[in-house]
Amino acid sequence: MPAIVPAATVKPGTPEVIDLFAGPGGLDVAAHWLGLTTTGVEFDDNACATRASAGLMTKQSDVRDLVPGHFPGASILAGGPPCQTYTVAGTGSGRRSINLVMELVRKMARDADIEKTLATLEDERTGLVLQPLRWALAAYESKNPYESIVLEQVPAVLPIWNAIGDVLDKLGYGVETKILKSEQFGVPQTRRRAFLIARWQTNVVFPEPTHAAYRKGVKPAVEPMRARWVAMEDALDRKTAFTVVSNYGSGGDPKNRGQRTSNEPAATITGKVTRNRITGHGQTLSRFTPSEAGILQTFPADYPWSGKDVGQQIGNAVPPRLAAHVLAAAIGRRLSSSRLDEVVKMKWTDSRNGIADLVLDDRYRSKTQDF
Repeated sequence: MPAIVPAATVKPGTPEVIDLFAGPGGLDVAAHWLGLTTTGVEFDDNACATRASAGLMTKQSDVRDLVPGHFPGASILAGGPPCQTYTVAGTGSGRRSINLVMELVRKMARDADIEKTLATLEDERTGLVLQPLRWALAAYESKNPYESIVLEQVPAVLPIWNAIGDVLDKLGYGVETKILKSEQFGVPQTRRRAFLIARWQTNVVFPEPTHAAYRKGVKPAVEPMRARWVAMEDALDRKTAFTVVSNYGSGGDPKNRGQRTSNEPAATITGKVTRNRITGHGQTLSRFTPSEAGILQTFPADYPWSGKDVGQQIGNAVPPRLAAHVLAAAIGRRLSSSRLDEVVKMKWTDSRNGIADLVLDDRYRSKTQDF
């Protein structure tokens, strides 16, 4: 492994984000709220159509065909690789390959060839979780290490993030990994995601939850400095109480359809969100519109969803509000939760240029100082 690159070689100036597997823009929206410059790499035509309508900078390409040198100004690397093979609702081929993928991580750290092994994977999407590491290693070897790295995936991928974190730690990064619950950060939805945050030669501290955790049927405990979780009725402009009935069964039973009432957070928003049945007062109500589904992910109500398969785009995205907390931590800042409440409700056209008073003071110090 090459010698540690001096911190002075890190690119100066305003932070710029390169967002791999950017989708319709969940992390990009968060970056814009924070006043950061961002470019997304995305292959899917439909997600790119939404990004174009939203005015997000995009390079439409396969992540595997690009290198850090294509984006020389980027100082922050972010990535949320496809989750289909790792999610419980998916094929499971990724979960079955986790040990193999972790071994590939270790081989990449030794600069060993992994292409033949990648070709043996049951689904090529399984190996895409390795792409952010390829980018991080390439930037390091070119003596321009990223200042910060943020990775996001379903909880099953946490062991892979831990393996990547071990590699980054040896390069000189402070690294932490953690599973976060979206409702604990003000998202009106229960969604668990595994995150990795790395900072060049600096300690990492994950953001503290701002809201209580949700447990079905359990009244939220009163916690100092934490608000109650946000219910669907708090986020949506629906005048009457309703119940959402999932379009798919749980626990392997297709008849066991999960239900959430409007005074609870939504269940995890999936690509089939617009198929969920909504009932109220003994009758079937209109299903969620794309705007409403996006709001449950904390996208602005006027976010310009475009192209086809909009439901899938929404379900695949990282909630911008959660991403804002994580991205702020990755640059050594913390957010004003009350101000973020206001920002999430703003029009995209009003919030996309950054909110000056959204970011508060520095939270972190260098590894060489007391923490």
